Amino acid sequence: MFLLLAALGLAALFVLGYLFFPEDDGDLISFSTDHVAVVDVEGLISESDTTIRRLRGYVKDPAVSAIVLRIDSPGGAVGPSQDIFREVVKARAKKPVVASMGAVAASGGYYIAAACSRIVAGPGAITGSIGVILSLSNLEGLMDKIGLKPEVIKSGKFKDAGSPYRPMSEEERAFLQGLVDNLYQQFVADVARERRMSVDAVRALADGRVFTGTQALEHKLVDELGNLQDAIRAAARLGGIEGEPVVERARHDGGLLWMLLGERVSAYLPERPMLKSGVYFLWPGW
Repeated sequence: MFLLLAALGLAALFVLGYLFFPEDDGDLISFSTDHVAVVDVEGLISESDTTIRRLRGYVKDPAVSAIVLRIDSPGGAVGPSQDIFREVVKARAKKPVVASMGAVAASGGYYIAAACSRIVAGPGAITGSIGVILSLSNLEGLMDKIGLKPEVIKSGKFKDAGSPYRPMSEEERAFLQGLVDNLYQQFVADVARERRMSVDAVRALADGRVFTGTQALEHKLVDELGNLQDAIRAAARLGGIEGEPVVERARHDGGLLWMLLGERVSAYLPERPMLKSGVYFLWPGW
């Protein structure tokens, strides 16, 4: 009886673990050969840990000869976008990494793509939007209406620059503009270096505008037009794979619970999350 209860307990723990803590197949090691791994970067880029973990797992996997980064994102926060960019550069030094653009790969999405060995985009994909946006709010009028007057004690004049509770001074505006300009210069410099373009050539395109995949090809922001399968074939070729590769795809799996309830749950989730105030590599048209 004790052994039976112990077995049932272990089985219950396994099921609960699958339901609430699903495995990420990007960390699994395969014993077959000639694989191309596909890693998805989807939606607003708000964190980098998942993508970086998957990239590192596939770089270590001897069965994987090349990686495809499938990007369907309007961009996102500066820090995570730059973290993924740097990790792609490291991965590319060991194995080919090909970017495949989905419907949108703009701003931070393009930032990540620029680090890849090759970029493949559909003719109608939306990309570009090279630039930085600082999103702030002014709630002073609302505070006056409800009779709330915040009091701030600060250590320096710029400590509460961008505060939503009062108008921004010209000095603060200049300070924040300098912050945005510095991040913009980083973006332009990284794209110029990775795409082997001059800084002036990139800057001429980096006014925040978006391009279709066809236009991006004309401006040398992408290397070829094609879909995900074309990107997989390009990655296989760069990885020295002959014939059809075995494709592994690391997508987040919400587990059995999400599989059973996902459609119902997703119906109540917002299509576009509310953005916090902050600095973004983001296409606002998303």
